[in-house]
Amino acid sequence: MTEVGGWIWERNLRSFLELLSHYVGYGFDATDWETVALAIEATEATDDERTDGWYSYPLVGKHRQVEIRLARAVGGDEVRLAVKGALTPELEVRADTLLAAFAVGWPRST
Repeated sequence: MTEVGGWIWERNLRSFLELLSHYVGYGFDATDWETVALAIEATEATDDERTDGWYSYPLVGKHRQVEIRLARAVGGDEVRLAVKGALTPELEVRADTLLAAFAVGWPRST
C-alpha cells in the first residue's frame, strides 16, 4: 500500500476530494461532502497532533479504491491529508499534485 500525504487549506478540501474522486472513478456528491464536513467541522473531532484524531473516508471507485485520512491542524486553517491505497504511479502523482496545488496561497476569510 502506498500513501501520499501533505496539507491543504481547509477551504480547498471539497475541491480536493471531488477531483481525487474523479481520478478513482467515484461520484463524490453532496452527501459525501456533508459527511466529511461534519467530521472536520467538529472542533474536537479531528486533531492532526493525535494519532487517534484522524478521520477516515473511503473512496471506492470504478478504477481504484483509496482511503482518505484527514485531520484539522490545531489552531490553523490547514487540513492534513493522507491518501492511502494501491495507488498507481499516475494516481500517486495526481494526488501529490492536488496536495501541492491546494496548499498554495494564504487563507482568506469568507
